[in-house]
Amino acid sequence: MSEHRHAHPPKKVEIRVKALESLLVEKGLVDPLALDELVDVYEHRVGPQNGAKVVAKAWCDPAYRDRLLGDATAAIAEFGFKGRQGEDMVALENTPTVHNMVVCTLCSCYPWPVLGLPPVWYKSPPYRARAVSEPRSVLEEFGVRLESHVEVRVWDSTAEVRYLVIPMRPEGTEHFNEIQLASLVTRDSMIGTGIIKPPESVQ
Repeated sequence: MSEHRHAHPPKKVEIRVKALESLLVEKGLVDPLALDELVDVYEHRVGPQNGAKVVAKAWCDPAYRDRLLGDATAAIAEFGFKGRQGEDMVALENTPTVHNMVVCTLCSCYPWPVLGLPPVWYKSPPYRARAVSEPRSVLEEFGVRLESHVEVRVWDSTAEVRYLVIPMRPEGTEHFNEIQLASLVTRDSMIGTGIIKPPESVQ
């Protein structure tokens, strides 16, 4: 029996994207090599895995954490993460008494070099409006329930400044190395719409 019989059929959106790609290449409007390069960039070279490395380094290295909070653009560039949409970065540190949350109220400004492309919900009008007017309710919808004494600070990302939230390090990870720590960091936690739970092994 052919192994292809067990493969999942392509989704409709994937079929449409492939058809559009083929049409653009056929008409000479897109260079297939350039397209492959662009796909490779967003699949392997930029994305939340980059931001996770930055966060893990900040958790492990107090000197790096200070540099990150003092000049995030330069500190992030130490990893080679820089370029379009990451020119002016600010790091926001979550603490037991302060929870930071990022939104772009005008469009979808987002730090591509460290987080990749923005999720659909980040660009949606309801999130952009409600994150400012009722942040605690929005956070609860993401599963983030904060104690009443925790202050929620909402930061509006713009074309000039983009933010990276440094989530709190989960308990029970004192002996984790940077690679292990980075594997725990989620995209949402670096936007402020998620928190990092202790790994199952220490819960």
